[in-house]
Amino acid sequence: MLPYKELARMDKLVHEPARLSILTALSACTLAEFLFLQELTGLTKGNLSSHLAKLEKANLVVIDKHFVRKKIPQTTIRITADGRSAVERHWQQLASIHEAIRKQGAHVHLSESKSIQR
Repeated sequence: MLPYKELARMDKLVHEPARLSILTALSACTLAEFLFLQELTGLTKGNLSSHLAKLEKANLVVIDKHFVRKKIPQTTIRITADGRSAVERHWQQLASIHEAIRKQGAHVHLSESKSIQR
């Protein structure tokens, strides 16, 4: 299969840039507070909430809403084992596709230079 076709077949839930950013950030820590994750990703509250809801529905993250000192709301998010596997697989697929494209490009480039030399 051509590597370009593989790009189109990647998991769109994970591949979407905001969700990829969220999952990648969460894969680097045990859990993150909502506001920290918002700052880290640069997403608006509404946008982050929307993407987190999709990731939670797919069982890639767990969201915990609770109160600190009985009155301060706090939302924490952690990546699940499925989420960690999905984001790791995604980055591995991207690296593999990128390498295949680079090799293909080098092959095309070598073929072109041989035809020019003749």
